[in-house]
Amino acid sequence: QVQLVASGGASVQAGGSLRLSCVCAEYTCSAFAMGWFRQAPGKQREGVAASYTAAGSTRYADSVKGRFTISRDTAKNTVFLQMNRLTAEDTATYYCAAKARSGAAWYSSALDDGTYAVWGRGTQVTVSS
Repeated sequence: QVQLVASGGASVQAGGSLRLSCVCAEYTCSAFAMGWFRQAPGKQREGVAASYTAAGSTRYADSVKGRFTISRDTAKNTVFLQMNRLTAEDTATYYCAAKARSGAAWYSSALDDGTYAVWGRGTQVTVSS
């Protein structure tokens, strides 16, 4: 079974950047649709970004469009989340997740955490204003 190891969280100033990494252990990320999610204290977990394949479709939450980019390095079996122009509202624990690809239905559920079967441990991002 695939295991996911997320890292890269840190404390940064507003306006700064971070890059989160998610390594797929025991299996290859390229076999799965991958997503990044976050959960702030007292809030529900929300989908941030998702990737269908390394060169395929992506989807972003409106709150991060134009600031966050999801990408994959197939050689390193890693999925990244590049986060730019961070704000205090981006403060949360970030999780990566994987699910089987579902063809044309993928896009509509790309940011739905209930459709992801495998989860990594979170990595904390704290943005101070």
